[in-house]
Amino acid sequence: MKKTNRFALVMLGMAVFLAACGSNDKGGNSSEAGAITLKIAHVGSTTHQYQIAADKFKEIVEAKTDGAVKVDIYNNGVLGNENETVEQVMDGTLDITAVVADSSFANIVPEMNVFGIPYLFRNLDHVYKTLDGEIGQELIGKANDKGMKFLGFWEIGFRHFTNNKVEISNPEDMAGLKIRVQPSKVWDAHMAVLKANGTPLGFNELYSAMDQGVVDGQENPLNTIYSMKFYEVQKYLSLTGHTYSPAAVAMSNKAWKSLSAEQQKVVEDAFKEAQLFQREKLAEIDKNIIEEIKEEGVIVTEPNIDAFRELTKEVKDVLSDQVPAELVERIGNIQ
Repeated sequence: MKKTNRFALVMLGMAVFLAACGSNDKGGNSSEAGAITLKIAHVGSTTHQYQIAADKFKEIVEAKTDGAVKVDIYNNGVLGNENETVEQVMDGTLDITAVVADSSFANIVPEMNVFGIPYLFRNLDHVYKTLDGEIGQELIGKANDKGMKFLGFWEIGFRHFTNNKVEISNPEDMAGLKIRVQPSKVWDAHMAVLKANGTPLGFNELYSAMDQGVVDGQENPLNTIYSMKFYEVQKYLSLTGHTYSPAAVAMSNKAWKSLSAEQQKVVEDAFKEAQLFQREKLAEIDKNIIEEIKEEGVIVTEPNIDAFRELTKEVKDVLSDQVPAELVERIGNIQ
């Protein structure tokens, strides 16, 4: 055989070998020794509800796969705001994100706006029976139909108002306040009936916006208010509990398909374990948050909930084209 032919064969063999080595890009992110690394992104702090669940999820996945699947967590919005991380999951450039179900995520699954309806949920037992039951499964199915692997719901919590101007005991105390809200028409309608000025604003801009007086206040669950240190720039907390927000946790189809069937089961089981762990942990944390916020100088008020409920009872009507009345009724009837 001529030298040139031998050289050509050697080069061809090297090309085949290199192609085989580089053909492992099936989604997710390849790591050393063939491990897969899943990136999960959220906008919360290192003590936020998202992080509590994500840390547990990471722990379980890595342990049960013996490190074959690793999880890297990106918090504080370093990979983008919630709208951006949802888009990244949809196009496969991000593996997993946890976002507010009735905010940016509702642009993809309109039925998620149901969580923006004031006083729909009576308590956490009512919430869990909804999310863990037939309705929760239907919402998961609607999300999957949009081209993702929807893992389910983590907890954010019941939302309350804070502000720097006035103690809120009754709905009329809200008049004229500039309140940061999520960008959706249900929140616009909610603020309108309270005669407050709803102001959409990125979550990671909120602390500085309140500090600088761009907005007077905001509404979020207790653990969000505490973990994001909003109490440092707010004087009043009113325990309105006006809506409950779950976290929508979505995974890209590309990342899901990069896993073996066994690894997929581990991810699903780890998600559920993290969900239960997070609920128990937040219940424990919430017992102390109000007292700790009071110690920081915040005035905490238990308002006239019946008056808020009565005034906001028609807000749901603005969602009639996105959230079926039958869905609202079914949730209300859960006992």
